[in-house]
Amino acid sequence: MSEVSKNVLAASPESNPKETIRKYAVAAALEVIAARAPAMSTSGQLEHEMRKLSEYADLIQAALKAE
Repeated sequence: MSEVSKNVLAASPESNPKETIRKYAVAAALEVIAARAPAMSTSGQLEHEMRKLSEYADLIQAALKAE
């Protein structure tokens, strides 16, 4: 687990199960963005990706619920 993920998960240790799942989804989305960051060539791409963070986390959460 990266430092980014550890920091996200430690941000509010007193969580209910839904909040914990959301924190894991956000941490995973941040990892995806961080992995893509070195390949971002135009100005503003990182900002664009960060604006989509919640959407990415939603998709990850939905994938976790899929059976």
